[in-house]
Amino acid sequence: MKTNSDYGIAVIGAGTAGLTAAIYASRAGQSVIVLDGRGYGGQIGNADRVENYPGFKSISGFDFATALYEQAIALGAKIRFSAVKSVKKTENGFEAETEKVTYITGSVIIASGLEKRKLGLDNEDILTGRGVSYCATCDGAFFKGKSTAVIGGGNTALEDALYLSAYCSEVYLVHRRDEYRAEKAYIDRINAKPNIIQLKSHIPVEIKGSDTVTGLIVKNIKDNTTRELDLSGIFAAVGQIPSSSIFGGLIDIDEYGYIIAGEDCKTSSEGIFAAGDCRTKQVRQLVTAAADGAVAGIAAAEYVRK
Repeated sequence: MKTNSDYGIAVIGAGTAGLTAAIYASRAGQSVIVLDGRGYGGQIGNADRVENYPGFKSISGFDFATALYEQAIALGAKIRFSAVKSVKKTENGFEAETEKVTYITGSVIIASGLEKRKLGLDNEDILTGRGVSYCATCDGAFFKGKSTAVIGGGNTALEDALYLSAYCSEVYLVHRRDEYRAEKAYIDRINAKPNIIQLKSHIPVEIKGSDTVTGLIVKNIKDNTTRELDLSGIFAAVGQIPSSSIFGGLIDIDEYGYIIAGEDCKTSSEGIFAAGDCRTKQVRQLVTAAADGAVAGIAAAEYVRK
């Protein structure tokens, strides 16, 4: 049987944007509930190192996320690790429904973040957790002394390859373009690692293995030749998609699934705000997620107060 619980503001998502929103809304005197079925930290919680957030020369993603989590709790925010199934607008506010509890709130901040994009290959779903992974820092240690591959060419892919190079005998970095989309600092570090084998202008075409991953067939898109890589692990880092599907019909969402909201974090529905990577924006970085959280937290608190 579901029970109801009243809060001034419900924050959906416990990543950097969501926890920052909870901090600012709590400091504004509002009762805040943060809901996330995946735990706290979001994407950054799995990062080996954070080196581009002002004030920190270097900090692990876990330590950064934990500091936000503890700060939000210390200020009075309640955090529940429950996935939100739906959000409804009522005459007096909103209802955020989880499996066991319906939270009645005066405002909602959506900070649901992004989900990892899949490679779209046969066997991918079957072998997920059996050699196919979307989180190098989560699963990299399982492949100590073994060969692995990272698919992608952005910051996340190169960071994953660097992380894995400390554990694995060799790491193939497979990227479909001639040049990486990553920052120069990552590229320089990749070039300095002898056990990272760079396969530019290559795409993955087939995952080998039945019970576990045994190899990966890649194709050179310039001459259409293929080769099979003998390896035990495949780490996908080919982009992300917004976690916004449950909000369709409640607020405006663009063709790519991002919640339409400006720098004021206001959505098309009064009283609902969007913060972090799930909203339409030019730059998706840790610092902009925190900025969104601060803006949304203050705006939501003001909305409830009025």
